[in-house]
Amino acid sequence: MANNNQPAQKKEGLGGYLRGVRKEMKKVVWPTRKELGAYTVVVLATCAVCALGFWLIDMGVLTALRQVLGITLS
Repeated sequence: MANNNQPAQKKEGLGGYLRGVRKEMKKVVWPTRKELGAYTVVVLATCAVCALGFWLIDMGVLTALRQVLGITLS
């Protein structure tokens, strides 16, 4: 069942799509080199903190399993 409440969309093809992409990319505000460096440091630090957190949780669960069930993992 077709929805007649929607206005008909004009099909522009690949060329129209690429023109739209180019138009939107001109609106993007790119970070400066200094901002990019700062953002990179924040991302790397966040990844390191999360990795450390997951490792600590994993070690805690493993220790609890060893204590409760008396198992060992090789």
